[in-house]
Amino acid sequence: MNICFIGGGNMATALIGGLLTRSYNPAQLRVVEINADNRTRLQQEFGVLATAELAGGIAGSEVIVLAVKPQQLRDVAAQLAPLLSGQLIISIAAGIRAADLARWLGTQNVARAMPNTPALIRSGITGLYALAGVTSIHKEIAENILNAVGGTVWLQEETMMDAITAVSGSGPAYFFYFIEALEQAGKELGLPEQTARKLALETAFGAAKLACESTEDPATLRARVTSKNGTTERALQSMEANHVKQHIITAAKAAAARSKEMGDELGGGS
Repeated sequence: MNICFIGGGNMATALIGGLLTRSYNPAQLRVVEINADNRTRLQQEFGVLATAELAGGIAGSEVIVLAVKPQQLRDVAAQLAPLLSGQLIISIAAGIRAADLARWLGTQNVARAMPNTPALIRSGITGLYALAGVTSIHKEIAENILNAVGGTVWLQEETMMDAITAVSGSGPAYFFYFIEALEQAGKELGLPEQTARKLALETAFGAAKLACESTEDPATLRARVTSKNGTTERALQSMEANHVKQHIITAAKAAAARSKEMGDELGGGS
């Protein structure tokens, strides 16, 4: 099966790299990319065909992955629509609803995906939604492509894509923010900068790995670390007093609201 990526940025690069570690070979993958430096990088790194020409790029492809910025997607769709001949379309653009994209393209063969940046190291998680007209075979193809960079979950309702965007799409930034804060705390407590960073990073990695591999939920794991009248309890009491958990929930809800706003702003009109 041949796949054409429209847009050759970080996420397309991650997907191409992941697919090449599986059963795909470079001849099956193409990229349409307007930036000459990016085209050269993709060709040198992966041996794939990278072109600036849309019609030639999608020729012979059964799947087209739209990997451009949300603000660019409508213009790209207008150029792409007259060239389509039944291909499966997978969009990884945040906020743009599948129904709007289908209207612009004139096809119902549209699936929507929301991966996150850990896909760059093939440790991502992707939310997937497909229009009713997408066949089970096409859904399996979409899942297999995104599985090349991590896990996948399917959604029955597209409105839940806003929640996916807020929790996992934007989520890595929340964890980076927490790591930044923990590193800063270490420095303010007198640790050398590199030591504080190593401790923050390795603690975050270890805690996430333990949570992933444990049969217990995060609340139980947290309780196991929290001794009565101990240091962890004091820290958590401070967080509770400052409503840290609620602030995180509020922030994620704000991200979901912005995702919905983007769909309204970018998907309106004919």
